[in-house]
Amino acid sequence: EGYVELSRADAVRMQSWDQIEQAYKQGTNIIARVTDRIKGGLRVDVGGIQAFLPGSQVDVRPVRNLDSFRNKEIEVRVLKVNKKRGNIVLSRKIVLEEMINGKKSETLKNLEEGIIVEGQVKNITEYGAFIVLGGLDGLLHITDMSWGRIQNPNELFRVGENIQVKVLKFDRDKERVSLGYKQLIPDPWATTVERFPIGSRVKGKVVSITD
Repeated sequence: EGYVELSRADAVRMQSWDQIEQAYKQGTNIIARVTDRIKGGLRVDVGGIQAFLPGSQVDVRPVRNLDSFRNKEIEVRVLKVNKKRGNIVLSRKIVLEEMINGKKSETLKNLEEGIIVEGQVKNITEYGAFIVLGGLDGLLHITDMSWGRIQNPNELFRVGENIQVKVLKFDRDKERVSLGYKQLIPDPWATTVERFPIGSRVKGKVVSITD
């Protein structure tokens, strides 16, 4: 009768498939929206096309609460695509790893002994704390945290906190960085003679008892 039946939805899906397949061939990233949590990972929408994001590919570290990603837009890489079966597998982990490695390379170029940098506390142990410096982990030993006595690094820092530290030693080949926190302030022992003359009477606090 002279009428043409059209479908915009089909056109959008075809266009989305073309973009997904092109991203897969070229290894480029695409933006997707998490719609739901399913067994083994997340269901993700890419331009109207349903895709699967495995739990192991969500982050560089294991994620305990996948529900927190629901309705969020994320940048992902296409790992597998099968148009006939309608099967698409994505990875957010690869995108994050490349981002971290890029920051790491930039950090290695600019890092040198003696400079003061800002980092984030990644992990705290009995002997110190690991600080993230733009994709590179540095060790802040407990002996370099304070000029005074501390029993546990948790007394001074908490995980996720941003702090300024001084680069004490840096091995570019082994990518090892030793950091200092107490070095940001003057050594109190340098002025001990002036502040506490021999023979003077002062008040102090008992902090430990030895044999």
